[in-house]
Amino acid sequence: MEALNQLIKVCADFIWNGPILVMLLGTHLLLTVRLRFIQRYTGKAIRMSLRPDEGAQGEISQFGALATALAATIGTGNIIGVSTAIALGGPGAVLWCWLTGVFGIATKYGEALLAVKYRTRNKQGAVVGGPMYTIERGLGWKWLAVIFAVFTVFATLGAGSTVQSHAISDVVHTTFGVPVWASGLVITLLTAVVILGGVKVISRVCEKLVPFMSLFYILGCLAILFLNRAYILPAAATIIKSAFGWQAAAGGFAGGALMIACRYGMARGLFSNESGLGTAPIAAATAQTRNPVRQALVSMTGTFWDTVIVCAMTGIVVVSGMLRSPEAYVGASDDAMTRLAFGVLPGGQYVLTVALSIFAFTTILGWSYYGERCMEYLIGAKGILVYRLVFLAAVFLGAVVSLDIVWNFADLMNALMAFPNLIAVLLLSGVIVKETRYFLWEDHLEESGDTLPN
Repeated sequence: MEALNQLIKVCADFIWNGPILVMLLGTHLLLTVRLRFIQRYTGKAIRMSLRPDEGAQGEISQFGALATALAATIGTGNIIGVSTAIALGGPGAVLWCWLTGVFGIATKYGEALLAVKYRTRNKQGAVVGGPMYTIERGLGWKWLAVIFAVFTVFATLGAGSTVQSHAISDVVHTTFGVPVWASGLVITLLTAVVILGGVKVISRVCEKLVPFMSLFYILGCLAILFLNRAYILPAAATIIKSAFGWQAAAGGFAGGALMIACRYGMARGLFSNESGLGTAPIAAATAQTRNPVRQALVSMTGTFWDTVIVCAMTGIVVVSGMLRSPEAYVGASDDAMTRLAFGVLPGGQYVLTVALSIFAFTTILGWSYYGERCMEYLIGAKGILVYRLVFLAAVFLGAVVSLDIVWNFADLMNALMAFPNLIAVLLLSGVIVKETRYFLWEDHLEESGDTLPN
């Protein structure tokens, strides 16, 4: 197992220490420029996400699609993932994680727009879409679409299941002493009950859980920041200095150099908000929306909430805690850092346990849907049952395996599936700009532009 872990880590490090960083950041910046800083429409997009697009074609509401995508993104990446980035890349990783989110809004917008534009119906008449359909129908490259779908299926067994169930079992064991196998069994059974209902059941569950738990977690972070208020500005300064290699990481943690902070910050940023990854567009494609731009605007708010707000708050909470009690963090494992940060809040360990457990559970639900759609694309509806059984086994296995191999596998799969998606987004960026010009810049948002077959 250790040899396998090292092999996976070497592969992940090779990809993340150059190719994917350049391609990911390049795509974010290119689309930000070509779309005239689409981020400025975030307020409009948030208001739009709260209003259903009446009479439009699709499987679930715009907010339901956003909630499903947020369920898959707001999870361990926001909590444990941020502390992992700080432990490995120094406090500066927080800034790179945040910047990945800010500029990633443009990429999330672009890939969601393409997913709606090139969506179609399956043999059962249900609306389906995502990068595999964008690549096949937009570029005509079936082979690349298959590669994306294969990598996504494997990614759901890493980032989408094992990472999440491990996070739940670990925090529940630490807080309440529950054996990890028992937590794993409960998580697996609950997951099975929900995913059997398909995307409509998943979206209904996510619509109820995600907003409540997001507010619950943010209030907890605000309470901690109030207690650490004397360290907020020093924490911000530490993050900025460390991000550019001006200051080594404090407390004995590795990192501080520019490339190290950038590598781990962007890796966790991508894991957290999935901008450029290609997963969120699978949910966006099912939304009831009259044209691609409307849902693209709604979808891009997911990155804003996930990384620009939640990840940033987690990062400030952890770094301010490091400055407040540096001796407590020396030698602390990456997954223990957030628990230490929440320890200053009375009952903070329970707040963290509840928030992390529900966030991770909803992430499992969202990723299970992504995997199903990719498996269906590869071998048809007959593969869905087989996939569900394998996915549920991965959920249970994740609760009891080593965290290192889980995270390394997730990093590798995320990078591999991002490549085909980013290629499609870059080559079809002209389509993204053309659609945006007509529907948004020329003020035709209320018009129908959906080419979905009846």
